[in-house]
Formats: sequence, C-alpha cells, structure tokens
Amino acid sequence: MSASPYRAPGLLIDGQWRRGRSGQVLTVVNPADGQPLDTLGLACARDLEDVLASAQRGFDTWRQVPAHERCARLERAVVRMRERTEHIAALLTLEQGKPLAEARMECGMAADLIKWYAEEARRTYGRIIPARAPCSRMDVLKAPVGPVAAFSPWNFPLVLSARKLGGALAAGCSIVLKAAEETPASVAAMVECLAEELPAGAVQLVYGDPAEVSQALIASPVIRKVTFTGSVPVGRHLAQLAGQHLKRITLELGGHAPVIICADADLARVVPMIVAHKFRNAGQACLAPTRFFVARALYGDFTDAFAAAARALRLGAGLEAATQMGPVANARRQAAVRDLIGRTVGQGARMIAGPAPDKGFFVAPTLLADMADTAPAMQEEPFGPVACVTPFDTLEEAIDRANANPYGLAGYLFTDSARSIHSVSARLEVGSLAVNGVGVSVPEAPFGGVKDSGHGSESGTEGMEAFLDSKFMHYTA
Repeated sequence: MSASPYRAPGLLIDGQWRRGRSGQVLTVVNPADGQPLDTLGLACARDLEDVLASAQRGFDTWRQVPAHERCARLERAVVRMRERTEHIAALLTLEQGKPLAEARMECGMAADLIKWYAEEARRTYGRIIPARAPCSRMDVLKAPVGPVAAFSPWNFPLVLSARKLGGALAAGCSIVLKAAEETPASVAAMVECLAEELPAGAVQLVYGDPAEVSQALIASPVIRKVTFTGSVPVGRHLAQLAGQHLKRITLELGGHAPVIICADADLARVVPMIVAHKFRNAGQACLAPTRFFVARALYGDFTDAFAAAARALRLGAGLEAATQMGPVANARRQAAVRDLIGRTVGQGARMIAGPAPDKGFFVAPTLLADMADTAPAMQEEPFGPVACVTPFDTLEEAIDRANANPYGLAGYLFTDSARSIHSVSARLEVGSLAVNGVGVSVPEAPFGGVKDSGHGSESGTEGMEAFLDSKFMHYTA
C-alpha cells in the first residue's frame, strides 16, 4: 500500500488482501478540502462467511502458540509499525484530517499499546488454591475466550483498534476487526504489520455496512467476544445483539468530560495545557475536556485566557507544518457541531470563536459561556471543537453539577488542595481522573467509563482479562 497516491485498501481475509465482493463502494474523502481520495470496496455476506470460517481456523492455530512466542511475534510487528510511522501517519492525516504531528503520536501510542499487551502475554497467570483434601490440587487456569469481533471508530482509528488487536492477540484469540470506513488505509497499514507475523485468520480486517457486519459477526457461534468503541446508541444496540447470543462484550462509549478548576489553580499553567488537550484532533475525542466548572473568582480571567488561546490556534490542512488544528472528520460532524452551537446560543449562551477556513470540514475552536446546565451543549456530547464554561461557588456544587450528566468517562481537576483532591476523587463519577494534568489513558492502566460511557475496561490487566476465560481444575491423585 503506497502513501502516494492514496489508495484505499482491500479486505484482509484468511491471510490475503482482496477486494470486497459486494460490488458496493464508498468514497474516502480528504476532510481538509472535501475532495475524494479513493473508493473503498465493501464486504458482502459471502466475504463474512469466509471471515468467520478463517477466524475459527486462526484461533485453533494461534491459541497453540506459546505465550513467549506470541509476545515475540507481536513485538516484531511493533518494530515494523515504528519503522513505517511516517507512511501510516501520512495516510491517517489524509483520510482523517488531524495534524501530521498528532498522527505520528497516535501511531506511536498504538505501537506502545500493542507492545504492552505483548509483554503481558507472558504474565497471564493462573493461581493455585489450597487443596481441601490430601493428595489433591486445585488450580485456576487462564485460556483465550475465542474469536473476537471488534468494532473501532474513525476519530482515533489506530489507537482504538490497537487496544482491541493487542489484547485479543496477546491472549491467544483470533480477531476480526471491522474498522471505520472513513479511515481505512491507516488501519490497514497497521494491521499489515501484524499480519506479517501471524498465521492466516489470526487477524482479519473488514469494511462494510455496519449493521450488516455487526449482525453477521455477533450472531455467529464462532464469535465468543465483542468489543466496541463508539456512540452510546450503537453501543446499546450491539449490547442487545450480544445479549441475545450470550456473548461477552466490552463497550467504550461517549464522554462529556467535566473539568473542575478551583480558586487556587494556576491559570498561567492550566490554560495552555487544557486548550491543547481540548482541541487535539479538533475536539473529536471521547475523553476531551468539555464542561469547564470554574471557581467564580477565576471565571472571568479563565474565560478570557481560554478564548484568547483558542482563537490563536492555527487551523489548516494536517499535512501543513504550521497547522495546530485540522478539520473535523466529515460533513456530518461539521453539521452536527454547528447545529449544537446554534441551539445553545439560541438559548442565551455567549459564543466566542475565531475564523475557520472556508474549504473542507472546518469548525472554529468555540467557547460557549454564561449558560445554564440545561443548555444543549452542556447536556449533549459535542465531539468537536466546542468547550462550555460556567462558574461555581462551592466544590460540592461543582461535583454535583458535574455528575448530573449521563456520561462518566474522564474528568479533570486543577487544585493544590489535598482536601479538594480527596473530595473529587471520591465523588466524581468517572472512570479516569487526572489531577493537575491531562493524562487519563496509558497502556498499563484500565480505561473505561461508568454510567452511559461504557461497560468494562480496555488496557491494563483489566483489558487483558477481558479476552481470557478462567477454568477451575480439581485434581485428585
């Protein structure tokens, strides 16, 4: 797969790259200018039948490979990913829009995730339970759950696919990845690095109609585990499908991350950090800080400083070196974000935004202030370059208002008070909390949400455990 000119990939089925046989195609578009890059062939029912048969064969082979050898093969694939970073990152920027520097970082993070899981393959320990009788032994063994169906989105297509690929393959499972049709080539380039080290069927990649693919894969008796990252409505639908067929499922869904900025916070340090984190990937991140609850004494200064920093961001095509924020990924997202801004301003919010390029799917970094907690942008996940700011008078008030939302993925706190840190860490309803920083996701720690933000965790030992079954063995001599 060459980076220049751009070429959409085929499907990886049973160790071979081939064109989807449905005859249906989708156009992959460069979001920086709205121009087509290539057409992507989609899978049909016969392709999926081949995928499922190969996934079973791949599992039967891959599960027999010793953990140390699985680790070595995955680590060789990681080396290959790092060698191909520039190629993979260029594809990602062309089809997704994020600045090239962010695309390189994403490729590196994806490699880190797979490497961590590879190392963890050697540590899938069982345990010995003290026996109840002489001449007997009780053990707990760990075994791969079986073939996995994985569904990943377009906003961080490499990282969010790598979490699933790394965990499943390290555990000894085969995996069928249905990745996003908007960003096919970058994911295919990453999967190609893995496939070169694996038996046919251990890893497969398909693109197709989401409803048809998910129905076919989840309903099949071959698939024993489902993992999905995406929207809450789709997550609920897949959970219902998995429940009908008694399939284990992990869901990482939306977020509307609260940020609590206390009166003792250092705005000179906080604002540049939080602006960069907020507008990374044009705000298209489920862990992006979005609802800013600011102590009233700092509210005016914070709003002015945040707005000035946001307006100063350089917008443009991701391949341009000076670009600090690219476009949103597609016209649907652009329209949805603009609609949310319009509805919120229509209910009295004050909008502060700079200019944005006319070509492509750009939305200006936007700050919405002076609104009620019931305003649309305070209730609905923006998933774009939109931040909401509102004052608070007491920390207890801020926590209660932050929790009055169905999402619970990530949260952020800025304070030097040990009492405040204790109160927020104990009461804020989120799966990850960063204090005086923005790091809420690393390979060695669990990442997942509470409430409507998901079910289960990825990364960390918890993420590895999601791909393993426990077997109790009672041996009597």
